[in-house]
Amino acid sequence: MSRKIGMMSLGCPKNQCDAELMLHKLHEAGYELVEDVAKADCVIVNTCGFIESAKQESIEEIIELGKLKPEGRIKAIVVTGCLAERYRDEIREQLPEVDAVVGIGCNGDIVDVCDRALWGEKFSCYGEKEDMPMEGSRVLTTPPFYAYLRIADGCDNRCSYCAIPYIRGSYRSRKMDDVVAEAENLAARGVKELILVAQDTTRYGEDFGGGSLLPELLERLCAIDGIMWIRLLYCYPDRITDRLLDTIAAQDKIVKYMDIPLQHCCGDVLKAMNRNGDKDSLLALVSHIREKVPGIALRTTMMVGFPGETRDHIEQLALFVREARFEKLGCFVWSAEEGTPAYDLPGRVSEKEGQRRMDIIMEEQSRCIDKWCEAMIGKELDVVVEGYDRLAECCYGRASTDAPEIDGKVFFTAKKKMNEGDIIRVRITDSMECDLIGERIE
Repeated sequence: MSRKIGMMSLGCPKNQCDAELMLHKLHEAGYELVEDVAKADCVIVNTCGFIESAKQESIEEIIELGKLKPEGRIKAIVVTGCLAERYRDEIREQLPEVDAVVGIGCNGDIVDVCDRALWGEKFSCYGEKEDMPMEGSRVLTTPPFYAYLRIADGCDNRCSYCAIPYIRGSYRSRKMDDVVAEAENLAARGVKELILVAQDTTRYGEDFGGGSLLPELLERLCAIDGIMWIRLLYCYPDRITDRLLDTIAAQDKIVKYMDIPLQHCCGDVLKAMNRNGDKDSLLALVSHIREKVPGIALRTTMMVGFPGETRDHIEQLALFVREARFEKLGCFVWSAEEGTPAYDLPGRVSEKEGQRRMDIIMEEQSRCIDKWCEAMIGKELDVVVEGYDRLAECCYGRASTDAPEIDGKVFFTAKKKMNEGDIIRVRITDSMECDLIGERIE
């Protein structure tokens, strides 16, 4: 029996790590991995279930794949990930094209799951969330010069709008020796950039019975030969300590970039979200970070349309964005998620109004980006080479101030031949929307 496997992984980098672990197990068991899922015998849809738009994307992908089954091009569809964990038997009831639904606690059994699905069995299986594998070899689905390094899973922050604690369970840090060993293995495979991910990277190690161990972990990762850049995503604002900032400032390998999802700036909105802070305290935090780590690029995420948010709140949030001058910012509209404390809160806004509020924030941010890009002209940046754009007839890559997939690019000219993954020096000469334009310093 042909055993070609395809993987469609949606959502965040943590989900991508799950997919890479499962792909390695399947490869070791003799499955042939194919990039084009339409050519696979069995397709795994590793779903996201964070907000409504992500859920809808997952459902649409499953339906489209289901259309290939009557043609005999796909024999089995397996659904894994957050949507599978959250909605369980509802998926098979409402999506009959699905053969198997697998909760995150059964990711380690993915070979048996795919075997059974290909033999024509229709079923669901769920284990304890804590049994979800975080260790093991991975088939990297990123370009070979960077990789995500998951340091923990689950979340204990309990923001009122978020279903992740119910889907992924409580916060669980990986043992430091295991994280370092995986990083050493990745370096041996040619990875130059490690991107640390967890639902909250700044909480790392607290569940071992003490304070955060993130600074110590960073120092150990910096000692690994071959690793050139280390990047931090998903830092919770309450846990950004001077010890962490001092480590970032002192270690050359840690890129001066921090992702801090703030969600809002108004104290009453944040309180309803079960988060701390207000406009003044968050501006003070941003200022303190920049003082401790000169030149750092800050990325944040804002949420609009939360129940009870008023137009005055939006005006305050727009002013906050203007004053904070984030180098990178994303914004999304609150999504009513069943089972979360915010689901039944009064004061919802219409979809149209939510979109209008998001547009206000992103328009304010676009002005900040224009000023930042203008200020970058004439400066020199370290850039990792990603490829050649034939249409633009120039090379492109990412500056140390840019994370993959979510931030901008640097387009540049160069006289000497380069390889993907090379880290070079580029002088910025112009900008185009959110991207920078420059020339390699030979």
